[in-house]
Amino acid sequence: MAKIIPFKAVRPTRDKVSLVAARSYQSYTKEQLESRLRDNPFSFLQIVNPGYRYDKEISGEARYNLVRNRYLEFKEDDIFVQDNTACFYVYKIVDRDKQEFNGIVAAASAEDYEKDIIKKHEDTIEYREIIFKEYLKTVGFNAEPVLLTYPDNNIIAKIIENTQKHRAEFEFTTTYRDTHYLWKVEDKKTIATISAEFEKMKTIYIADGHHRSASSYLLYKDLKDANPDHHGDENYNFFMSYLLPESDLRIHEFNRIVKDLNGLSKEEFLIQLDTIYRIENRGLHPYKPSKKHHFSMYLDGEFYSLYLRKTSYDIETSLDALDSQILYKTILKPILGIEDLRNDHRISYINGKKDIVNIKSSVDSGEYVVGFGMVPVDIEEMKQIADDGLKMPPKSTFIEPKLRSGVTIYEF
Repeated sequence: MAKIIPFKAVRPTRDKVSLVAARSYQSYTKEQLESRLRDNPFSFLQIVNPGYRYDKEISGEARYNLVRNRYLEFKEDDIFVQDNTACFYVYKIVDRDKQEFNGIVAAASAEDYEKDIIKKHEDTIEYREIIFKEYLKTVGFNAEPVLLTYPDNNIIAKIIENTQKHRAEFEFTTTYRDTHYLWKVEDKKTIATISAEFEKMKTIYIADGHHRSASSYLLYKDLKDANPDHHGDENYNFFMSYLLPESDLRIHEFNRIVKDLNGLSKEEFLIQLDTIYRIENRGLHPYKPSKKHHFSMYLDGEFYSLYLRKTSYDIETSLDALDSQILYKTILKPILGIEDLRNDHRISYINGKKDIVNIKSSVDSGEYVVGFGMVPVDIEEMKQIADDGLKMPPKSTFIEPKLRSGVTIYEF
């Protein structure tokens, strides 16, 4: 049973929230980051890039301490204010394509992560978990929720709907033209109802934020072991999450582009593919697959459709049936020699929300030689792989919504 609780969020004041809210700093180009740090003193980027003040790159423990200092300054200057009572926060995003996402920001249990009540579908990298754990331990807060998804629930949906009939605490639009809304849920009876509905759920799933979840769990273990008076309701027992019903989740694919053919000529490469796939040359006509186990390929100025030959590939597990795994096991690893999907510099990824012609542009530029497209993973595939205790290949899903940092903050 999932344990989901309210918490006392630290939040920007209403007049500052649109200035504070920021994407993950890794998503900005160097020029974009420089512009925001120069022109917006209220951006959350000022906190997580403390070296900007000194015109110096700062890393490790020194950076973590400065992040903590900048955060405290924002609190001292009343840019951030903490709520007096523990709340759930109904959060709505309407993106530029008019897609709506309606969920609840809350605290999820690190123990549920340990017990596999909160299930994972992606592998994490240990050193990244440890680095972020140490970061969290020093700064003392988390500013970006993990995205969790749960089975659609009529009672929770009705609470969200009724809450949204009132004036939002926050309403702001980003330069990406996404509009964000936040409402506080303070009524104790409503809070109890929400918690009780989540307690009925045997499993919820991480949609996005596997490393943040893992790091929060490691932090929980460290602080629990260091606390002789541990009793289980300390803030470190939980981590901030945005819980979204499955029907609101949007899953896109990640397409693959590769820099060379591993020493093969075009003809040799196509001959090797022919043993595993039915190949059709589509010429200049952009081809986007519409079925599982069908792939698009762009090579030497032409599009191809690739249909997996059923007799050439054995499906024994839910992971074997995943298209990103099929592509890895049949082409990327055995033919193109790409073993490590995370670290091999020969492969890059384009999220499937972008048009298929982005693959063509990357190959036509000369930086890449071949590109592959596929259909997105669906929610049932993702859940089945998590239920089976398996892990998807890296970059198997591009999941929306993408959340902003600094709108709600959870302190440990």
